[in-house]
Order: sequence, then structure tokens, then C-alpha cells
Amino acid sequence: MTLRERVALVTGSTSGIGLGVARALAGEGADIMLNGFGDAEAVESLRLALAQEFSVRVEFDDADLTKPQQVRALVERTQKVLGGLDILVNNAGIQFVAPIEDFPDDKWDEIIALDLSAVFHAMKVAIPAMKAKGWGRIINIASAHGLVASINKVAYVAAKHAVVGATKVAALELANDGVTVNAICPGWVLTPLVQQQLESRAHASSRDVRHESQELLREKQPMLEFTTPESVGALAVFLCSPAAETMTGSAISMDGGWVAQ
Repeated sequence: MTLRERVALVTGSTSGIGLGVARALAGEGADIMLNGFGDAEAVESLRLALAQEFSVRVEFDDADLTKPQQVRALVERTQKVLGGLDILVNNAGIQFVAPIEDFPDDKWDEIIALDLSAVFHAMKVAIPAMKAKGWGRIINIASAHGLVASINKVAYVAAKHAVVGATKVAALELANDGVTVNAICPGWVLTPLVQQQLESRAHASSRDVRHESQELLREKQPMLEFTTPESVGALAVFLCSPAAETMTGSAISMDGGWVAQ
């Protein structure tokens, strides 16, 4: 239990990658602040189940991270109810697909607000206490799209590239304060949302899900295997370990060879 007595805030953690990271950190003993959207009863069941399974404290906050004041309130509530904040995982994000000339202004603003600005606001509020304590870990979940581009994803690609840049700036500023800042850049991750997309594709094409999975992966990845939320969580745990104490400012690809091409 290498993270016993540490407190972690994981945004967008009621499902998918965020939940995988939260579970991995809880598995190492960290107390967890969950954040995200979902049915209130289901979220409460999730919170209780995590607390019971891992014998850690687990809280939930439904802050809307497109609003800076709610980002600040989320960090401050974590510090208050869990006694601090040692590990900040900026994971929450959304996507929208359209050519630039057709890309809705409101979708651009929403994606930039959640995928990029929320990362800045959370780091800004969390950093002073981490510096004062002399220990902190900030992990920004970027994407392969933080390193390379794809068509029709202008807001997402712009935001994720900027997250990688912000990660590097924060790492330089905190290099001698006991706080490391890194970005994880996954490729295709098999989340419930992606699974639904695969099932829809299979239904439309009258082919099986395995075939559609291979076709989807083949568009970008030499390795025709999905990354799992559990694997991303394991990497996050490593970045919080003593073995990674000099790893900072890194954009770590976990993408089946996507950006190696």
C-alpha cells in the first residue's frame, strides 16, 4: 500500500479511464475524491463500493469543470474533507468531431474549457499546498492527440497539445519543490463508451465486434490491441512511486505504437 495516507483527486472518474485510475490509486491505499456526472444513486453505490473494497475514504463531488469557480471549489473541498491533496489527476474530457469550417463555436468553447482550462485551474489551486508540503504528483491525462493530429478534431487536438505544453511548464516550475508533473498519452482505450461504439458499428455492418475492433484500431495503431483503463491506472501508480521521483515533464505514450509511425 505505497500510497497510504495520500489523497488523490481524479476528475472525470465515475467511469472509463478516470475510474480505472481512481481504482488503481485506491488499491495502493490512497483516499479518493471522485468527480464526474451520472445517476446519483449509481454514483453513491460506486463510492461505497470503492471505499469498502479498498478500505479507503472515498468522497464524490459533481463540480462542473467548465466553470473555473467550480474547479477551485472542487480542489478546496478535497483539501478540506480529506485533509489535503497529494495527487491530482486531470482526466475529465469531452470530444466533438467536425471539419473546422463546420465546427460549432459553442463546442470549441466547451472542449477548451473542460479539456484544457480545467487542467490549468486545478493545477493553479493545488500547487501551493503541494509546494508547502514538499511532495505532490500531478498527472494530466492527455492523448496521442496531444502529440499528433487527426482530421475533424480541431478542439480536442488543440486542447491536448496544450495540456502537454502546460505539463512541461509546470514540471519546470516545480522541479525542485518535490512535485512532479507528467502527462499520460493513451491511444485507443477500451472504455464503456468505445465498447458501445463498437457494438453500434458491428450492428450497422452485420459483422462481429472483434472485426470492428480490429478495423477501428487499424486506422491509427500498429498494435491491434486496446489499452485498458486498468493499464492507465497502473502507469499513474508508477508515476506516484519513488521509482518515478525524477520523472517530470514527460509525455508518456501508451498507444500501441500510434505516434511511433
